[in-house]
Amino acid sequence: MAKEVKMADIAEKLNVSVVTVSKALSGQKGVGPGLREKIHAMAREMGYQAPSQAKNVKERESYNIGILISDKYLDKYASFYWQLYQEVATRAVQCQCFTLLELLSHEGEQEQQMPRLLEEQKIDGMIIIGLVNEKYLTFLEEKSEVPMLYLDFYDKRQQCDAVITDNYYGMYKMTNYLFDMGHTRIAYVGNLLSTSSITDRFFGYSKSLLEHGQNVRPDWIINDRDEEEEMSKEQYVITLPKEMPTAFACNCDLAASKLIKRLRQEGYRVPEDVSVVGFDNYLFPGLCDIGITTYEVDTKEMARKSIKNMIHKISGDSYKRGISIVEGHPVYKESVGVVR
Repeated sequence: MAKEVKMADIAEKLNVSVVTVSKALSGQKGVGPGLREKIHAMAREMGYQAPSQAKNVKERESYNIGILISDKYLDKYASFYWQLYQEVATRAVQCQCFTLLELLSHEGEQEQQMPRLLEEQKIDGMIIIGLVNEKYLTFLEEKSEVPMLYLDFYDKRQQCDAVITDNYYGMYKMTNYLFDMGHTRIAYVGNLLSTSSITDRFFGYSKSLLEHGQNVRPDWIINDRDEEEEMSKEQYVITLPKEMPTAFACNCDLAASKLIKRLRQEGYRVPEDVSVVGFDNYLFPGLCDIGITTYEVDTKEMARKSIKNMIHKISGDSYKRGISIVEGHPVYKESVGVVR
């Protein structure tokens, strides 16, 4: 069994007093920044753990975390939410926790059926991935006896713990990029108010337009889905406006791929005639034969924050409550051209 490293061992290695080591490791004054960094580096190298940390590691439990996803998000294509779930499951294992997945059917959501994971008391906490309707969310909050956290959406009606991507500034950056490429006639593709993510991305788009002296045109806000059907259904067709813009900012890459297909049906070339940007940087292979310029969502960091916060909620530790926003970054591919 490895010998437990003490502050005296670190002090002996660096030829300083135990008091100095204690002050440095506890963040107290009286130690210069250079020496403080040396002490922290030596502590890491030697594998030192503060008594409270060692106690927590020994006593930490392995939690079961339920994951609830509406089955409408997991169609025949590998979806963005499936990728997000995999990241969450991987991170949970790294934190000595386990995830149990349950799919929420349309009937279960409408009829307010309790998830079996909650009904059978198999979990210590639940992460809901993807928006569910407000009535069902209220039902779960009232009936559930375990901590809950929302991933990729938030509850606009009340305070909640949630982790989302930077929808607003992400789309703001993508629309600014279209302006940088010479576009001034830019449409938005996405059903407003359909989800908080789509709406927040629209406001980022709108901010960019207004800052460039352009008005938001109602005829250039294009629906990408039927309210009764999912946009993944092949029979759904995007309707192009009568007066065409030179670029489209799409709420996700799947919408962008469907738009590109529709544009080609009408004889437009991408990006020679019309430019397109998306959001997520996630698209099932084979849906589009050109790379879509997009805003990549940092799913690994979203998963890390979700599991970290959920463990804090379950264990009763203090943590930063509320909505955590995770920044992504633009990814430049082939779907945007320069206006000549």
